[in-house]
Amino acid sequence: MTSKLDPLEYGPSTSCITSKDIEFYLEGLSVEEAIKQKRLFVLDFHDAIMPYVNQINMGTKGRVYASRTILFLTRFNMLNTIAIELSLPPPKKGFPAWNRLYKAPPFGITNWEWRLARAHVAAIDAGIHQLVSHWLRTHACVEPFAIATHRQLSTMHPLHVLLSPHFKDTMNINAMARSSLINADGIIEKSFSPGPYCLEISSIFYKSWRFDEQALPNDLIKRGMAVEDSTAKHGVKLLLDDYPFAKDGLDVWAAIKNWVMDYVGIYYKADGDVQEDHELQAWWKEVTEIGHGDHKGAPWWGDMKTIEDLVQALSALIWVASAHHAAVNFGQYAYAGFFPNCPTACVKLMPEPGSKEYEKFSKNPEAYFLQTVSSTAQALTVISTVELLSTRFEEEEYLGQRSDPQWTSDPRALDALERFAAALSDIGAQVNDRNCNATVSLFNRAGPALVPYTLLDPKQPLADSPTSNPGMTGSGIPNSISI
Repeated sequence: MTSKLDPLEYGPSTSCITSKDIEFYLEGLSVEEAIKQKRLFVLDFHDAIMPYVNQINMGTKGRVYASRTILFLTRFNMLNTIAIELSLPPPKKGFPAWNRLYKAPPFGITNWEWRLARAHVAAIDAGIHQLVSHWLRTHACVEPFAIATHRQLSTMHPLHVLLSPHFKDTMNINAMARSSLINADGIIEKSFSPGPYCLEISSIFYKSWRFDEQALPNDLIKRGMAVEDSTAKHGVKLLLDDYPFAKDGLDVWAAIKNWVMDYVGIYYKADGDVQEDHELQAWWKEVTEIGHGDHKGAPWWGDMKTIEDLVQALSALIWVASAHHAAVNFGQYAYAGFFPNCPTACVKLMPEPGSKEYEKFSKNPEAYFLQTVSSTAQALTVISTVELLSTRFEEEEYLGQRSDPQWTSDPRALDALERFAAALSDIGAQVNDRNCNATVSLFNRAGPALVPYTLLDPKQPLADSPTSNPGMTGSGIPNSISI
């Protein structure tokens, strides 16, 4: 693992984690063998956070490190965290940097230094989740598509008819977020580790955002969780087969793409139809040159010249607005409602051996841990916020549904939607079957807390079903980013 940052300003470019440090955990494999078998993974926040560490730590609120975390895929198909590197940049140029390695204790042994190190990584991860996976990749990046749809496609245009349900309430919720969540000194800045640098970090990640990588198969390949495989069901082979988001998600992705192909095929019979649709071309031009103007001219946008181009773009857009957002948003209370499991900030650095802080830590490590993670006020603010964000509202419209029975008079489109809804129903049954095996073979689907993974269960709420009620239902994929 090598940093791209200036070593004079930010410290050594290479990680302090060596092969010798982690081979104990590799079930008899060498590091080279584990890499070749694709069983070593890294969660690397080093370069993203390091430029902000000194500024954040000089403030009065949060304390952060640049981190690298090594995980190993065991023979039981579970990812275990085995090593964490925490780093601080030099206080000034020419001064030495600070970094420490923390290794996982043997199974069944409680090591509070290890728990503290994990808390620091979890706090960074919580910030990246909220600022990048959630806000940036869904709310912010979908917004230009919503605006262009209303500006360039007439309400009678078949693509406006297709897309409008996927933008329901998005502009409204984004306006609310800008006024109370991501605004200066708002809930996110007050409660998450990056503090006043939250939106700046989000902007940095946008520089490497690519629309073509928002399609789930491409996203999994980019993150090293899958490889291309033309013989596999969805064209990719998962490196971690028991990966609920990917396993369920690929089924939902395929259903979305098949629905889009069916729908587009009704109105576009040849590539020339795409090229000669002036409203469509104006829509694509606005999205790629104005809405996402920072990426104007990027080759990965591709050309909107073929039916395949159109289907891929629409599928990726609908996936992000529906399933991706459902996965990153609606589970936040279930997974982060117990604050020690997912702190959003730390207020102390790691205690140094021999210091007074370390003496306090040694006397009562559990109390020290609770003093290190967010304050009670921060915790209550975050818990109440994620509870609200995890709530589905009564008027929610779900994937495979249209709330307006008159959304189209075209029987071909109605038949295509019916097939889409049937495919989603079948996926829901598959998700249920997988969750029934959660304590038998698919351990990652429930985890130690035995909470089954239902975030991508597309089960549609029925009028007489409890899931039709507002609240944290745990399943159903809303059409749009509405919360």
